[in-house]
Amino acid sequence: MGKKLEYTTLAHRYTARYPRLTYVGTQTNFWILANVLLVTIMHLQSRVIQQTLHNPIALSYGTLLLIALVLGVVYGVILGLTGYYLDRNVIRKLPLGKLILVKTLISFLVQVVILTLLRYVIVEFWLAPTLVANGVSLNDKSWEALFLLLVLYYFVMAAIINFINQINKKYGPGIIVPLLMGRYRDPREEDRIFMFMDLKSSTTTAEELGHLKYSAFIRDCFGDINEVLYPYYAQVYQYVGDEIVVMWPVSEGVRDQSCLKFYFACRQQFRKRAAHYMENYGHLPDFKAGAHAGTVTAVEIGDVKRDIAYHGDTLNTAARIQSICNVYGKSFLISKFLLEKVGAHPSMKTEDLGLVSLRGKTAKVDVISVEWIE
Repeated sequence: MGKKLEYTTLAHRYTARYPRLTYVGTQTNFWILANVLLVTIMHLQSRVIQQTLHNPIALSYGTLLLIALVLGVVYGVILGLTGYYLDRNVIRKLPLGKLILVKTLISFLVQVVILTLLRYVIVEFWLAPTLVANGVSLNDKSWEALFLLLVLYYFVMAAIINFINQINKKYGPGIIVPLLMGRYRDPREEDRIFMFMDLKSSTTTAEELGHLKYSAFIRDCFGDINEVLYPYYAQVYQYVGDEIVVMWPVSEGVRDQSCLKFYFACRQQFRKRAAHYMENYGHLPDFKAGAHAGTVTAVEIGDVKRDIAYHGDTLNTAARIQSICNVYGKSFLISKFLLEKVGAHPSMKTEDLGLVSLRGKTAKVDVISVEWIE
């Protein structure tokens, strides 16, 4: 594996282990950079004024950078914690546009509080003596202009940063940087585990619920599956109708049998939310799944809509394994090749179904049924 793959893997691992810290840390880094950019622009502008009017610069660049660092940390921590709990508990189902707007307005309120702190604490007790010593005073009119400048700048930066955060959510942790560096511009091989999960009795359920309620049912199912992703190092590859395709780098999927435990963790998550499903839909979700491991090709595709696509026999085999779950009356089937990589677990019961002919494949595949021992 290359260094960039390691970066993506470590980003997923860190996010899974410290989700709150990751969210807050990302916000803090963004706002430190935004503040550094602002004070740099202001410092350069003051130098232009100095050279033009032959006035001394009132504050050193180092002092401005220190202020930028302090305010970036304070602003990032407050907005990071606020955004984290809002995402998880309050506004997670809002449309993207409203979500960005709500977070931007919250950012605006926080910045007003911080700017008030800046005006009456930092400026009054820290910067004022330095300004006076240099023959400069910040009167009410100049402070009003500075206040409006900062409010406008922070409002625009809040909208940009919230938009970047939503883009990062689309691709997942650790993907944006490799994309920007052109990692997937040309096809490259990667070792991956793929799992295809499909809702059981989907046609019957859709007929009973109607298409609108059925769509809400699928949305809630996928939302609960997403809750289980990070603890088991899983990444969503695609949503296709009532099917979700999940993947792992092989090194992550085999760690502590994560790729196998993930399926049973999803079923446990559905059981925990059984009251919600039965009250709203009268159905408890049950997914069948098939999984396989192997080498795939990854490449960035599309101009109108960019995405990362994976190709190869590994995906086809995983999909075909999932398609025979009903034939054998099983819920979770994997290839023997994957089981040998992952290893057995004392809480799992495996049954070798032997060599099975899969649609579209000439060579038979040794398929294993996996069940959790309660």
